[in-house]
Amino acid sequence: MIYKNEDFKNFGFLKIEISKEIKDNLVNEILKLKKEKEAIILAHYYVRDEIQKIADIVGDSLQLSIEASKTNAKIILFAGVNFMAETAKILSPAKKVLLPDLNAGCSLADSCPTEDFKKFLEKHPNHTVISYVNTTAEIKALSDIIVTSSNAVKIVNSLSKDEKIIFGPDKNLGDYVNSKTGKNMILWNGACHVHKRFDLNAILNLKKLFPTAKIIAHPECEKPIILIADFIGSTAALLKFTKTDNSDTFIVVTESGILFKMKELCPDKTFITAPPTDENCSCNDCSYMKLNTLEKIYLCLKYELPEIQLDINLIKVAKKSLDRMLELS
Repeated sequence: MIYKNEDFKNFGFLKIEISKEIKDNLVNEILKLKKEKEAIILAHYYVRDEIQKIADIVGDSLQLSIEASKTNAKIILFAGVNFMAETAKILSPAKKVLLPDLNAGCSLADSCPTEDFKKFLEKHPNHTVISYVNTTAEIKALSDIIVTSSNAVKIVNSLSKDEKIIFGPDKNLGDYVNSKTGKNMILWNGACHVHKRFDLNAILNLKKLFPTAKIIAHPECEKPIILIADFIGSTAALLKFTKTDNSDTFIVVTESGILFKMKELCPDKTFITAPPTDENCSCNDCSYMKLNTLEKIYLCLKYELPEIQLDINLIKVAKKSLDRMLELS
């Protein structure tokens, strides 16, 4: 049977039968398919542990796309979310880019619809448009510069003191950058559903239980949490900090998937997940990231679907904002 992308829009719910023999040897079957098809598997820090274990590269979204572009792989399978796979396609237009589940969206990217953002830009003409990498290809094409949570402060500081700037879509990250640079950027009101859900009082109570623990937070978090954090940084920066800092206990205020790599790098240290506002849950997961499973990765490689496809002109325009970021950082 020949499958098309439209057949996979509800991919997580399709009942494509996998034999018991393959299920029992799923990892080996994935690795065999990967070799046969000259594919590379990328995994974001937030996906399930078992996927991070088999990935060729585990990392932040942009870093993964950059590293994949340097390889000879014909296929990039991105265990992450839509905008990440789009970025991989922008940087590797000649490669086939696959995403295990087309339903793996991003609340932050979704908080910035293209037409609404266009109208927002029209209300604020003659501004440099800086967008966080957690955006769709269309928003990247409307932007002058793309930034990551690692380089946002540096890039904004590199611009002239009087430069008028629009920053989107993450208001929390934009507010953090304003506080570090002294700028007064106009902020789009978007947010990540994971990072806006953390409970300040619950974190403070954890601190009472573990008084020597250091609170480490992603800059996508709400301002009250940023203010109490001992260290603020991207997922990669958080990893580096826990590895090099003398503390042996950390309260981690970002998506809980990062704990797998933290424990792997520092097995003798203690990592405590910061709780969300939901009292029935002790962790804070991205439901979109968790749509990636080994079963879907196997089917994705087997059928080479769903495939991320972007208009070549959109790729060219969107890439300009990424190239500008690389120049400045």
